[in-house]
Amino acid sequence: MPDEPKTLDPAARPAATAGDSPAPDRDRPVGTAPRDTEATTVTQATPTTPATPGASAAPGTPAAPAVPVHRRFLVPVVLGLVLAALNLRPAITSLGALLEEVSEGLHMSGSVAGVLTSVPPLCFAVFGITAPRLARRFGPAAVVCAGMAAIFAGLVLRPLAGGTAAFLAASALALMGIAVSNVLMPVIVKRYFPDRVGTMTGLYSMALALGTSVAAAATVPMTDALGGDWRLGLGVWAVLAALAVLPWLPLLRDHDGGRAGASRTDTGASRTGAGASRTDTGASRTGAGASRTDTGASRTGAGASRTDTGAPHMGAGSPRMDTGAPRTEAKDPAQAAAPRVTRSRTAWALGAFFGLQATGAYITMGWMPQIFRDAGVPASTAGVLLAVTMVMGVPLAFVIPRLATRMKTQGPIVVALALCGLGGYTGLFLAPAAGAWVWAVLLGVSNCAFPLALTMIGLRSRTGAGVVRLSAFAQSVGYLISIPGPLLVGVLYQHSGGWGLPIALMGGLMVPQMIVGILAGRDRTVEDEC
Repeated sequence: MPDEPKTLDPAARPAATAGDSPAPDRDRPVGTAPRDTEATTVTQATPTTPATPGASAAPGTPAAPAVPVHRRFLVPVVLGLVLAALNLRPAITSLGALLEEVSEGLHMSGSVAGVLTSVPPLCFAVFGITAPRLARRFGPAAVVCAGMAAIFAGLVLRPLAGGTAAFLAASALALMGIAVSNVLMPVIVKRYFPDRVGTMTGLYSMALALGTSVAAAATVPMTDALGGDWRLGLGVWAVLAALAVLPWLPLLRDHDGGRAGASRTDTGASRTGAGASRTDTGASRTGAGASRTDTGASRTGAGASRTDTGAPHMGAGSPRMDTGAPRTEAKDPAQAAAPRVTRSRTAWALGAFFGLQATGAYITMGWMPQIFRDAGVPASTAGVLLAVTMVMGVPLAFVIPRLATRMKTQGPIVVALALCGLGGYTGLFLAPAAGAWVWAVLLGVSNCAFPLALTMIGLRSRTGAGVVRLSAFAQSVGYLISIPGPLLVGVLYQHSGGWGLPIALMGGLMVPQMIVGILAGRDRTVEDEC
């Protein structure tokens, strides 16, 4: 009977404690078990670990329901990260190895061939900034999958190009896929491995270094084995890109639970919603971003506690009860999930650090073999020296991120890597041929600032949404900074007639890289500054 529960003695009900939302079972028929208020109370005590870009759970929101989904996709995620990382540089380094043959085959002028070396950072800056919006719309896994498909298409079309314009367009298509994948790699790590950021960043950074060095060292021998046709030598890398698409296909379903990237489980009336957990058992619900309990007329809204006992209502976003008591406004936790990184000094420092280390990396990939060749080192040996520089990132890219996550500040690692770079450039300036192998190793160690920068992106934000924005911002700003570097080195080399001035410039860039790296490595997050 509808009015029967109203005759229950109010004294028999337990008093509500702070943070609880006990609801009287006014509509519960006599003799039936109470609805899931006890289960909700236990759930609210579960610690929260935000695991999704795009949303952060409020304190008291259970993260446990997302764990089975993450374990289900564990193998595809790890395999996808490794294969994607292997494909993030071969489109660049394979072209560098065959640049002379490509220029002759397509009748490129020297200036066009020079501009071609600056196209990768330009594409990374232009297309990388679109990654956060695409990730919010389609989910990060779907965007990375599309990125791998774009790399495959670009590498297939590039050898078929009959002119310079078509070749540049196909290269831009592949670089577009690389750009969005570059930005979203830290996001994928933060989403699926929030407690293993250093380890997983090291894994895909190691795979990236391996792909870079293998493409630099193996493209020319493979081209020779395929009859000396540069088109086949470039096109063969499309096979690796096709393999990288496959692991991401099962992960497309993970986006169905919400564009913020959470998991969703439907079992009877039980549901897990985007960004947190949502449980429907009878009339009990846990809403996205906080806890929500519907037991009869009692509700807890997203972002706060909301209690409806009879007529009073509590609005989402502030812990208030409309029973005559004054209202207290609280900040919506969803706002903290998407910081304005342009207001953060740490974000700008991280962008500058990323840009300076990228400048050194592209100068090394583009010009180091020529420096050795001009010093009298054979061409074949110069190519191997470049591969040695690139392969140094394989073991160190796994060690450095793990070490960085265990340190409160990453400044000491920044200084150590910059000193290695200074030593390498000093050696190139004084005795490029005599100590070529030592200089190659030192510069390879210095180039490991890249996995360190990626690790700091994951460490400098508390939320998945913050990582998305910080990754896009730091990489886009960084790649814009790096565009003039290779061109400036070429201009200085041409007008000075030697490598003294360009090498001095490269060594001098280590000083500001060290300074901004120390600032970016401080123990703080962008949310603290926005």
